Amino acid sequence: MSAAYKEDEEDWLTVCLKYLLFVFNFLFWVGGAAVLGVGVWTMVEKSNYLSLLASSTFAVSAYILILAGSLVVVTGFLGCCAVIREQRSCLSMYFFLLLLIFLIELVAGVLAYVYYQRLSDELKEHLNQTMTENYAQQGKETITAAVDRLQQDFKCCGSNNSQDWMLSVYIRSEESGNRVVPDSCCKTITPDCGRRDHPSNIYKVEGGCITKLEQFLADHLLVIGAVGIGVACLQNRIATMTRTQSNYLDFLW
Repeated sequence: MSAAYKEDEEDWLTVCLKYLLFVFNFLFWVGGAAVLGVGVWTMVEKSNYLSLLASSTFAVSAYILILAGSLVVVTGFLGCCAVIREQRSCLSMYFFLLLLIFLIELVAGVLAYVYYQRLSDELKEHLNQTMTENYAQQGKETITAAVDRLQQDFKCCGSNNSQDWMLSVYIRSEESGNRVVPDSCCKTITPDCGRRDHPSNIYKVEGGCITKLEQFLADHLLVIGAVGIGVACLQNRIATMTRTQSNYLDFLW
């Protein structure tokens, strides 16, 4: 009778631990979905300005999050299969992938934090040069589109102010048609509206586009960093609890 009771107790523990593993796996999935969502959102919505940056760290951080989120989908499926089929080899692979995802997310978060620290210096050093030397030049269509969208989205004109455009290769060329600023500086874009730089016609924002873009990117780098490091630590904690329960299941199996 005692042997039968002990066997029933072990079966009950096995079922409970399996359900707990499923719950932890679901929480792991939720964290992965958050990471994947932030990565995709960053690349889809914010990729327009990447051509204006001197380094690719911002994009790399987002791509790493997308990679980590995608791995979570595969890992979560593998974890479910391992628990259902009671396959120890699958569980071993599962925990290896958990560790790999933790490291990947941590790297993305650290990269975002490091880049956040030097973002201001990079923009001040390179943005004005990029805008004045590459705007409306042959083969630089991506940068031209990015500058136009930047000035319209943030209602600004020029890197530091509208006077920066006086040094522009485009404005000093015949192709400008006597414009003093690009038409994208205008509050209401009409053909050749950039010929007049009066405040009633163009955006004149204190600090220019650098201040606007810096704040915009800094906010998103903080999101990437927080999600990368925060979710990685949370998932590491979940992985530790899952590993403990899995060891006990190995004992029962």
